[in-house]
Parts: sequence; structure tokens; C-alpha cells
Amino acid sequence: MKFYKMKFVTKSQIKLPKRKSNSHKGDNGLVLAVGGSSDFPGAIALAGLAALRSGCDLVKIIAPEKVAWAVNAYSPDLITVKLKGDYFNLNNFNAVKKSTEKFDVLLIGNGIGLSKSTRQFCKKTVKNIKKMKVIDADAIKSISMSDAENSIITPHSKELEYFLINSKINKNIIKKINNDKIIKNKSKLIKKTTQKFLDKNNIILLKGKVDIIISKNRIFYARGGNAGMTKGGTGDVLAGLCAGFLAQSKDLLQSAINASYFNKKIGDILLKKKKGFTYLASDMVEEIKRIKKRI
Repeated sequence: MKFYKMKFVTKSQIKLPKRKSNSHKGDNGLVLAVGGSSDFPGAIALAGLAALRSGCDLVKIIAPEKVAWAVNAYSPDLITVKLKGDYFNLNNFNAVKKSTEKFDVLLIGNGIGLSKSTRQFCKKTVKNIKKMKVIDADAIKSISMSDAENSIITPHSKELEYFLINSKINKNIIKKINNDKIIKNKSKLIKKTTQKFLDKNNIILLKGKVDIIISKNRIFYARGGNAGMTKGGTGDVLAGLCAGFLAQSKDLLQSAINASYFNKKIGDILLKKKKGFTYLASDMVEEIKRIKKRI
């Protein structure tokens, strides 16, 4: 990957949500996290805890019952709603929609899986729930550009490819995006290709060696991190940070910038602290509070 005349996100561009001294529970953001499956029970817990560590007041997780019980056993700080079955399906939509009424942000996709019924559920949920959203993992693979508004999507390159295929983007354009090694050119092509999506108040946070954060009018780049961040769960932490910051600030772009910066800095700190690539995504959650003290 080549970096030509790129300006990277710095500490000065990080703006943390303000917290009033006389605030009450709920004044600092409520996140509803929808995800998990019998295959991936840990992802939604990591995302939920990262959202809490960002400073929001409360995270409620809606998940299949076995996942939800596992989350309860893992952390007393996360509230859960337990659904029958091992996977989400269209029958769960009404329960999720009703729950979102009391929350600021919907986080969807972490560990949710890719069964046909789950993909249908994700698409319907993203399209019909108008709350601000953070869309991650398999939920990204289930939607197209016409489905989302007021959202941050957090794909890696393969998830972005699924998203573009679902959006019926020409295969040659997708191939060009995948193959472009000059990151500035790549980001401009993604912006041009997804402009209608970005115009609906959406943000793309493309994860990579350098994160690319694309809004309707601007592109930001965040560097840092290391090869240890290829481990499962690190993307769930990033999505949780996005949701937590968004619930507090209601600012989509700033929340994506904050989350990317935090995630990469935490990875670099843990590489030194653990003296190698032995750190885990759960270690990253615990490190969030230390990063906040440095801003």
C-alpha cells in the first residue's frame, strides 16, 4: 500500500463527547446492540463492552437466548434480551423495532451469521429502523446502498466487496477498488462509487493498515495498529466504539474518527505491553479507559 501526500488523523482531531456534571442515567447515550449466534457468541459481548467503555450510559444486547446467557455470565454490566432459537430471523424484527424506541443508536451485525433468514432480518431491520446505526460484519454483507441512512458501516475489504456486489456495482469497478495499491486513489474511487449512499448521511469506515473514513464531503485516513489486530474480535471493538461515541455525540463522522483512532492506538500500546502479538480483543476493551485519559 502506497501513501502519497496523505494527511492522517491526529490527536488534535479527536473530540470526545462532553458529559454534564448534573446529568442523569441515559443522558449520555443508550446503545441497543443486536447480534450474536450459536456460532459466534463472543462478538456481541466485545462490541457491547467497548461501547460502554467509550462512556455511554447503557448497552442492551438482543441476542439468541444461549448467546444472551453467555453474555450475562461474561459481564454483569450488559443487559440482555433473550430470543428463542440460535439465529435471528424475520420473526424477531418487531421485538427489535419496539426496543429501539428508547435507544439512541442501533448497533447490528456482530457475530450475527449469514443464514438466509438472518440476512433477511438484517436487511429489513436496517431499512426500516430510522435510528442512527452502526452496521458491522455480516450485517454489511446483507444490505445494499439503498437500504441504509444515518449510519456508519465498518467493513474490511471483503465485506465492502459484498456490499458493492449487493448494490449491483459493476464488477470491473469492484476489481479496480480491490487492486488499487495507492490508497488515496482507492479512497477516491470508493467515494465516487458510493456517493449516493454517502449523500444519505452515511459514513464508510474501511478497516485496514490505514483506515479510510469517508463522508459525503471529506475523506480521512487513520494509521497505526499492527499485525496483531488481525485477530478475531478487534473489529467488534471498533464497531462498539463507534456506537458508544455516536450515542453520546450524535455525530456520525466524529464518532467514526474517534473510534478508528482509539482502536489503532490501543493495538499499538498492547503490542508493547504484551511484548508481541499475544494480546486479545478482550485486552483491547480493557485498554480503552487508558486511552481516554490521554486525550
